[in-house]
Parts: sequence; C-alpha cells; structure tokens
Amino acid sequence: MDPLPEPFRVLVVDDEALARKRLTDLLARDPDVDRILEAQDGVAAVSLIQEEQPDVVFLDVQMPGVDGFGVINAVGVKNMPLTVFVTGYDEFAIRAFETDAADYLLKPFVSSRYELMMARVKKRLRESASADINAFGQELQRLTARQAPKDDFWHWIVVKARNSTRLVMVEDIDWIQAAGMYVTLHAGGEEFLYRGGLAAVAGRLDPHQFVRIHKSSVVNLKSIARLERLSHADFGIVLKDGTQLRLSRIYRDHFEEMLGQPL
Repeated sequence: MDPLPEPFRVLVVDDEALARKRLTDLLARDPDVDRILEAQDGVAAVSLIQEEQPDVVFLDVQMPGVDGFGVINAVGVKNMPLTVFVTGYDEFAIRAFETDAADYLLKPFVSSRYELMMARVKKRLRESASADINAFGQELQRLTARQAPKDDFWHWIVVKARNSTRLVMVEDIDWIQAAGMYVTLHAGGEEFLYRGGLAAVAGRLDPHQFVRIHKSSVVNLKSIARLERLSHADFGIVLKDGTQLRLSRIYRDHFEEMLGQPL
C-alpha cells in the first residue's frame, strides 16, 4: 500500500505499561506514524485528545476510574479522533467491530492482526479527507449510545490546574462563569479555568440541574440557598456558599419554568 500523503499522530491509552510498550514499539516502526503520545488513564487521555488532537487513538476499554467509554463521553463522539479499541475481553468487541468500518485489538494480539488493523486505519484516514461522516463514526456513535447513559450529559470535566490535571465532578460545580473563550468553573470554593464557550459547556450539562440565569453565568439549582427581590422585576440569587448572582430578565421566564412556579 502506498504511504499516506501526510504522517499521522497517534495516542496510546492503556493503564498497563507493558501493553502500551507493545503498541508503541510496533507503531514506531511505521514510517506513516509521525508522533506517538501515551496516556496511562482516562483523565490524561481526555486532556491529550483535547490539547494535542491526535489523528488516531488506541483506547483501552477496561481502565480504573474513567474507562474507554468514559473518555468518549468526556470528549464527545463528534470530537473523537479515529479510534481503535484495545481490550482483553471479547464479549462486546467482536460483536461490535467485526466490520471494515471500525476495528479493535483483542489482547494479546499477534502481528498479523495488528497489520490488518493498521491497514483499515490507514484506509479510514484516506477516506476521511473526502467523507463528511464515515461509517466508523456512525458505528462508534451506535456503540457509545449502548454503553453510555441515555442522557449523554457530562458527569465530569477535565481541567488543568497548575501542574496537574484535575477531574472536576459536575455535581460539585456551584456555578459557571463566562470568561471569553473560556469558562470558570466554581466548585467547592475552588475555581477552574476550562477552554470552551459558556453555551457549549452548558449544552453538555443536565438542563434540569444547570440553568442559564445570565448571558455570562449558569447556576446549579442544588447550590441555590435563596432568591432575593432587588426591585419589582429583578432578582438576586444567593448560593449556599454566600456567592451572589443576578438573574437576568431575559432568562427569568426559563428560570421560573424550571422552578415550576412564578417568582
């Protein structure tokens, strides 16, 4: 097969060091592979996918904490690179991926199986330049829909905090503040900066729990202590930690709808 027009970058995600080494050694011999990234858990994988945007991800299914499907839920199906699932269990992999559209590696795998998988991956990479939605993406979405919660809302957000990567649980977020191309997550007295617009982030949260109250803020209903009338039509929202926010008139009707009664 002819080499690809451009080399591609890969991310190997596995909590087992020996399993990662097995794959990275094979990938390092491929002239089409440009850069090889590694992650030993799901949290690090989400961060690398968002920051480095690799072309292909080799994703272990069974990992402690955030597993392979948790990574997909956090990143979003539409934002996932071409993905090859790596697993030691065949109860779902063989049924889901025995097609030319997607692939998996069942550990331990032999070299011939690896070569077949890579041929399929490179075929997908060639097709992706001209195809808006390929069959792999559709298959991945169907599989994720079976494995993920039906609501498909975020249950955690991966953020950078100083020199570490933090997993901020959504249920711990009191409110979210717009900050240009970022948002500030206020959770448990701490602040976390996350790259993403307020509308985009709010769209991935449970609308029955997180409500837009202003053009620049979203609040967790569970964190509200009380509402205070500021004038005839204006209200302030006081959170349990004492934070005071303003309910915009534009979002008042929707807020009342969520409460189930007028203010």
